[in-house]
Amino acid sequence: MNDKTKKAPVSRAGFVAILGAPNAGKSTLLNKLVGQKISITSPKPQTTRMKVTGVWTSEKKSNPTQIVFLDTPGIFEPKRRLDRSMVQAAWQTLEDADAIVLLVDAGVKLGEKVQTIVDELSRRKKRVTLALNKIDEVARGKLLPLAQQLHDSGIVDDVLMISAKTGDGVDDFLKHLSAQMPESPWYYEEDQLSDLPSQIHAAEITREQLYRQLQQELPYAATVVPESWETKKDGSAVIRQIIVVARKAHKPIVLGAAGARIKAIGEAARKDITKFLGHPAHLFLEVKVDENWQDRPEFYQMFGLEFKAPVKK
Repeated sequence: MNDKTKKAPVSRAGFVAILGAPNAGKSTLLNKLVGQKISITSPKPQTTRMKVTGVWTSEKKSNPTQIVFLDTPGIFEPKRRLDRSMVQAAWQTLEDADAIVLLVDAGVKLGEKVQTIVDELSRRKKRVTLALNKIDEVARGKLLPLAQQLHDSGIVDDVLMISAKTGDGVDDFLKHLSAQMPESPWYYEEDQLSDLPSQIHAAEITREQLYRQLQQELPYAATVVPESWETKKDGSAVIRQIIVVARKAHKPIVLGAAGARIKAIGEAARKDITKFLGHPAHLFLEVKVDENWQDRPEFYQMFGLEFKAPVKK
């Protein structure tokens, strides 16, 4: 058979949902997979609040494959409206998924949070690929018992061991999932890494710095929303954002003495936004107090969350 009669390779494309407990490393894994920071990370639990899409496209022409990864909020027992919306968003990704990855922190004992996810997956009759993460931090002898324990749950088809931080095992992870993708045209252009709007991504970058720099000083109930975005003739962006806090006492924490803290947050966020955009960004931040922001529908709509998520009974 000569080159003229050879058939072109069949393209594959599909969606992979990444589920896990808070701080399992889902966002770190997504960023490692696509090679750019798409999903924000911080030491604070439940940092991810919405479904974040990251697109991986194979560079091998002999096996043209595109995987659309869906990073989800960590699944935990919801207590507030925002919690319920986040957890519901995580479970809803299963409806679009061609494959499901259950990401588990290998350094943590199998606790109630992971068991709750396993039980719900079993109830929904979903099969998963189990990925034990952070293997660089765990003795190898402890990995097999944990893998066996989760495999015995009856929902696990395959077990992979990875480190999202170092990249160990990630190539095998991609190879394994690529084989599961259905024959399909690609959903995104070859160089597209996410479908998250730039305004929302920039606001998330600022929220990441808010959490990283304040950590335990600032309670969880804070968010960042875009106010305006102007592109100048020289290609630079003038970005205005509002940091919303739930208590008056939180505002001076964010501002810091003589505005030093918000200046540091803004400077760090501006650098990351500039890197993300590929051109200069000018960032202006304002802090507002809204005790009821978590009960306002517009915030949920902005971040793709359902306002009236059902209460679990």
